[in-house]
Amino acid sequence: MRIAIAGGTGQAGTQAALAARARGHEVIVLARSEGVDLVSGAGAAAALDGVDAVIDASGVRPGDDPVTFHETVVHTLAGAAPPHLIVLSIVNCDRAGEYPLYAGKLAQERAAEAGGVPFTIARTTQLHEFAAQVWHMGTRGPLHFSPRMRTQPVAVREVGAHLVDLAEAAPAGRAPDFGGPREESLVEMVRGYARASGAGRFVIPINLGGAFGRAQRDGTLLPEPGAVHGTETFDDWLTRVFLDR
Repeated sequence: MRIAIAGGTGQAGTQAALAARARGHEVIVLARSEGVDLVSGAGAAAALDGVDAVIDASGVRPGDDPVTFHETVVHTLAGAAPPHLIVLSIVNCDRAGEYPLYAGKLAQERAAEAGGVPFTIARTTQLHEFAAQVWHMGTRGPLHFSPRMRTQPVAVREVGAHLVDLAEAAPAGRAPDFGGPREESLVEMVRGYARASGAGRFVIPINLGGAFGRAQRDGTLLPEPGAVHGTETFDDWLTRVFLDR
């Protein structure tokens, strides 16, 4: 197959490209570094010519509005009339209030549904790497904060392989949720990351306000029944990333 990957230089897109190439597929990376701008549309038509499937794993650029960005990217991709468009989204993004990232993903899904091409929506949970992101984002001087959150994190390389699985299959509309093998506490994940990375500093739990904060704490963002599950736990990930180096 000839598979194009929007955001093919990002976390999930890179892993999808690796998985696709390992299975013998031809991969076209859709990124500005490859001469393709999916917002302006420059270079997109030529890059998408003759593809069998397109995976949209694009990430918002600094300063962009997530809703506008994702709607524009899907419009560009669907405009090339690919036989199959696979959109990487977030589990229960439609139940998380107006948090910008989740609102952008919901807009991305709706754009795919209205795009006039066969599509699959691939909702996944947060990645194991989310703990590192929260550790760095939650730093305030010598202190570190983490929101309380129930989550079921998944390995990014398993997400990449899952996206290729969907690309190889027929368009499914809304695919089953994809998440990690077990529920975790985000606070404990951040603490585990701090210990494993050698930082080892105190992590202070906080409650985020509003609908998004409630969704983090009450299990709204966990996978739905019937979800597909990866196999690598967060502890496995820590071991692989830090202890196996």
